[in-house]
Order: sequence, then C-alpha cells, then structure tokens
Amino acid sequence: MFSSSNISKRLGLVYIFVVLAIQLLHLRTVSSLNTTNAFLHHKCISSQGEYKTGSEYEKNLNQLIHSTSKGNFRNGFEQVSLGEGPDSVTLKYQCRGDTYGPKCRSCYTTALSMLRRKCPRNKGKIIWYDQCLIKISSIGSDGKIDYANNICMTNAKNVSDPDAYWNSFIRFISKLNTKATGYYGNLSNGMYTTGEGMFGTEKVYGMVQCTKDLNSLNCQVCLDWIMTKESRCCYEKQGGRVFSTTCNYRYEVYPFI
Repeated sequence: MFSSSNISKRLGLVYIFVVLAIQLLHLRTVSSLNTTNAFLHHKCISSQGEYKTGSEYEKNLNQLIHSTSKGNFRNGFEQVSLGEGPDSVTLKYQCRGDTYGPKCRSCYTTALSMLRRKCPRNKGKIIWYDQCLIKISSIGSDGKIDYANNICMTNAKNVSDPDAYWNSFIRFISKLNTKATGYYGNLSNGMYTTGEGMFGTEKVYGMVQCTKDLNSLNCQVCLDWIMTKESRCCYEKQGGRVFSTTCNYRYEVYPFI
C-alpha cells in the first residue's frame, strides 16, 4: 500500500516532468521557426547576356565572391562592385532581419552554391531563400528600387470573407511598413520589423523588410508598390508573401519567425 504522502510526491514529480516536457517542446518549436531555410525561387536574367570561362567578368565575379565569403556577416547585408563597362559586376546579399552572423553566412553559402548551378553563365541572376537573397548583376542599382523582379507566393487556404480580410491586411501591413521605415525617426531596426494582429477572430503574424541600400523613403515606396502590384495574388488567401530584390512582406495565420 502507498501512503498518501508518497502518492502526493509521485503526482508532484509527474507534474514537474510534464511541465518540463512542454517547455522543451515549446523551445524546439520556437527555435525551428527561424532555422528553416527553404529555397523559394530563382531567376536567370537572360537580357544581361552570358560570360565566358576565363573572361574578365568571371575574374571580377570570383573576386567579389571570395571577398564577401570572408566577411563576418554581422550586418546581414553587403553590396560590392568591381570592374568597368561590360566587365562590371555587382553582388548584393541581404539576410532576413533575425538572421545574422553564422546563420546569415550559412544561408549565403547555400544560396550562392544553388545560384551558380541554376544560372552558371548568366551575368545577371537572383535567388531567394527563406533567410536570404543574393543578386548578381552587370548593372549597378545601389539605392534604387527594383521594379522588374518580384515574386508572389501564397498560402493554399482561402478565407471566408475576402474583402474584410483584405482590408484588415492592408491596415496591418501598413502599420508594419510605417514601423520598418522609421516614420518616427527610428531606423535602428534596419528597415525590418515583425508584428501580430487580429483579422476578426483570426490572429495573424507579419513581417516586412527592405534591403539596407534603400533609404527610408524608398523603402516605403517599395513596400507600397509591391502591395499594390501583387494585391490580386494574395487576395482571398489566409497568408502570402511578396518579395523583390529590394523589399518584401509576409503574413501568415501561424508564427514563422
């Protein structure tokens, strides 16, 4: 027979183990959110032509890749150029706002390897991963909004009241845009922010980001533009994302960062 005190102790231990297990599960779930680094999309820009093996363009490109790969990736962004005229190369990478240092380096290395396989000889090429993007181009674009390269991806599920949901989305993303672009004089966030909102009874999670070569005004213009340009893509959907090489946003009914 067990005494009542022994039963109480055993129940107490069971409770502690259950609490610890839940906490560990929560930690694993949260940590997995920002370690996911899925390939999203790539683009080989045929209009910029191709380069030949051993050409000056290839030498400049390899030198830029070598120099950026040696960096510490603490800033999560770099844009470098080398060469003149047809041999000019610009390489830009931007990591997601919560991905710096080793995580940024890991994404950059993975994305660069994939990009070189997907577009082996293209002078212009872009690749997007969950945690970073890389753009290589023969045309410099420092501080300019990229209107030519944007992609939309959506959640497969539809909403029951598209108009009401979309109006809530516009208000929600607009607030994030304002926060990210430092409307109140705060640009310490690096033009990146996340947030949560309620669309009726549905909790929604969002993120917006601009590349760090944009100023706050161009960041706002870029975010407003992709919202307008791809509005029909995300309409009716529970979640979606639109990304270019200068800004992006995402919203989902589940936490993704």
